[in-house]
Amino acid sequence: MSTVALEFVPPNADGGIEKARHEAEKVKSLLVKHSIDDQVNALIIPGIIEEDPDRPVTLNRKLDPLETWEAVRDFLPLECRVTQVTAFHSESRLTDRFRTLREADINHAVCVGVPRTMDDGEGGGVPPGDALQNFKDEMPSRGVILIPTREGEHGRFQYKLDKGADFAMSQMLFSDKIVGFLREMSQQTDKRPEILLSFCHVPKIEKEKGLIRWLIKDDGNPLVEKEMAFVSKLAEMDPEDKLNEMKELYLRVVESVNDLGFPVGIHLEAPYGFSDPAFRTFAGLLEAWSPVKQNVTSG
Repeated sequence: MSTVALEFVPPNADGGIEKARHEAEKVKSLLVKHSIDDQVNALIIPGIIEEDPDRPVTLNRKLDPLETWEAVRDFLPLECRVTQVTAFHSESRLTDRFRTLREADINHAVCVGVPRTMDDGEGGGVPPGDALQNFKDEMPSRGVILIPTREGEHGRFQYKLDKGADFAMSQMLFSDKIVGFLREMSQQTDKRPEILLSFCHVPKIEKEKGLIRWLIKDDGNPLVEKEMAFVSKLAEMDPEDKLNEMKELYLRVVESVNDLGFPVGIHLEAPYGFSDPAFRTFAGLLEAWSPVKQNVTSG
């Protein structure tokens, strides 16, 4: 079945299991309210690590993704995928980790590298490329992060495909750059990993906080600067106009990528937390096109 995944960020560790369960009940209610409970069929639970000190929203210590899944799986009995930072863990630790994830019925893991303040290969653990190749017996489905605006991403992505990646999760998309990227990749390789296209809700608070712009920033990259400007524009718009802008971009991307031969899924994010407006956005996008229902409207 095609994937429609909702990102479920682990709650702060001091809130513990009860906070995770409360969030799961909230998500379940919002899915039903907006009539997309029959379409969202997966959770993506990210492993959160401390990044740049200039992060605009404080990052507190988070509950582990596995603990989060164990807390919410009865409320949200969906497929679960996790992101696993590999670069700071030894091979033996990762072997144990992947086996533990499998025991919890998690069969898909995104292998993530170092934060952007560090260079590829740093971290003292297992680089994502090696993890993709070395842990195929412990984790049957291994994915990667795809950032189509990043310099050198074609070579980086091809290398990870050669190492065994069978799915990719894009960075949040605010342009159609990924269309040209995947069109070129389709001509260079016969590999066809599942591509999860990531879209998010941009609330008004983004104008003040700038979390989404911080998450996608790439200093000196003019295309990313345009994407960040688009995020700022969305933050200032009225809800209906904002949804129409997002639907236009969404359809432009998904309709084009869907013709390239890659299995296409959708990844939905709410960087500022689950809210009614966020789920209204998700419902509007899935009404326009859904890999589950394969329906397209004119928006």
